Amino acid sequence: MQSINRFLYGPTPEEKVRAWQAKLRAEIRLLDREMRQLDIATNKARQTVKQLATKGDTKSARILAKEVVRSNHQKDRLSVSKARLGSIGHQLQQQLAMAKVTGSLQKSTEIMKLSNSLIKLPQISQTMRHMSMEMTKAGIMEEMLEDTLEMEEDEELEVEADAEVDKVLFELTDGKLGQAGAVGTEEPTLQDKYTDEETERVMEQYREQLSGLLSG
Repeated sequence: MQSINRFLYGPTPEEKVRAWQAKLRAEIRLLDREMRQLDIATNKARQTVKQLATKGDTKSARILAKEVVRSNHQKDRLSVSKARLGSIGHQLQQQLAMAKVTGSLQKSTEIMKLSNSLIKLPQISQTMRHMSMEMTKAGIMEEMLEDTLEMEEDEELEVEADAEVDKVLFELTDGKLGQAGAVGTEEPTLQDKYTDEETERVMEQYREQLSGLLSG
């Protein structure tokens, strides 16, 4: 009888909620993994920034420090999104308790608001769009309207990064940023040139790695 009902009417409210909760847990694991990768790349980049600033190459140090600032912002964003996924899971658990009493799922403005904010995160956008469509059909959400006001995130981040880079450099160089600008007038040796080329190669590697993680 249960299989006949599922064929005629589709999954039960409890089955739908369980499936959504499983998807949420999978997305949380995805964000956890990405934050760990971001931590590893950022820590390596921090060490390179310190080396560059100590050598007096403040221009390269500043470029890479800006990537460190961006990665810190991205990790904060991922952490907030992880918390929102957890909040949706909690709300769904409450829906499940109500469904056992009423026999149906109830509309939730909180789930709708949280889902709308998560759709903007590239890493989980596709999953959240699909889940939102399912929740709309189940009666939990109304059809969402796309947010037409796109934030100029890159421009805002650039301005904020400029303000924070000196602070980051100061912390990474143990307050020796001012000394890092004092570069000697001696001609660079072949060893110096080799070291500079190697440092530039490593710096570019970290920049590409961080940019890949930040672009999602």
